[in-house]
Amino acid sequence: MAAVGIGVGLLLVLLSVVPLVVPLPPLREAVPPEKLADPDSRFILLNGVQIHYKTAGDGEPGFVLLHGFGASVFSWREMLPALGEWGRAVAFDRPGFGLTERPLAWTGEDPYAAKSQVALTLSLMDSLGIEKAVLVGHSAGGGIALLTALDHPDRIAALILVAPAAGGGGGLPAWLRPVLATPQARRLGPLLVRRIQSQGPDILRRSWHDPNLLTPEVIAGYERPLRAQNWDRGLWEFTLAAGPTGVSDRLAEIRVPTLVVTGDDDRIVPTQRTAELAAQILDAELVVLVACGHLPHEERPQAFLHAVAPFLSRHGLVPTAKSGGP
Repeated sequence: MAAVGIGVGLLLVLLSVVPLVVPLPPLREAVPPEKLADPDSRFILLNGVQIHYKTAGDGEPGFVLLHGFGASVFSWREMLPALGEWGRAVAFDRPGFGLTERPLAWTGEDPYAAKSQVALTLSLMDSLGIEKAVLVGHSAGGGIALLTALDHPDRIAALILVAPAAGGGGGLPAWLRPVLATPQARRLGPLLVRRIQSQGPDILRRSWHDPNLLTPEVIAGYERPLRAQNWDRGLWEFTLAAGPTGVSDRLAEIRVPTLVVTGDDDRIVPTQRTAELAAQILDAELVVLVACGHLPHEERPQAFLHAVAPFLSRHGLVPTAKSGGP
């Protein structure tokens, strides 16, 4: 028995020590995010984090675009200039994605947590002089948009939720969080998320109804942030920060005009689930685009705008003369 105890003890020591000393392969071609920026990219320090964002247009209303998991401002390439024809449109990379800084140490609130992303959204609005915004949130970004509208309804003029991922689940199981937050797991965890480099194109293909529309240029646009320094460590921290927000239990509290748009062939957030979410929001409008997957604003941008335009017009957010779409 003593030998067994010694063996178990040695095994535990190895499991505790080896992850901290085993060499990890470095990221290939990793560069500072600023090196990957476009000519129209902008950076601003908000809440201790260097944020990458882009803007288009001016005036009212203000549109703030929140991308989904694994995406970035690139996913709004069609919508940013189009919405900029109606007002000031702003898209930014949420912490953990795009060219926004990946903080690896902080004091106070976790910058990757949902509440911190709400605060960051409001800080960006404040810095750009947007008093009330039309929040356009796709997938996981839709969850952040909903949480912002619930906690700060005075700052929201309307919600446009695109295939929103705002149901239950809440990320990792509670019992697993302490394990994955250990120094050992924090060191090895980035190796797990690096799998998105090989799996990403397959996920994108599942997100399109017609994968033939997924050009090499689009794939390259999604993959470019995977060359940013510490993208893997940031994504791991984002994964650890994911937790229940309570949004799915508070949908009946939403009191701002809401449009929900999805595709009839969404295999990421099933169309029926989106329809059920819309039914729980008072007076929400639901539009289901035909021959469309999880990314209506990318796969069918004109149909998406044709759904958005009358919604904005009905609620007095754009003049009727402008509501035909850019």
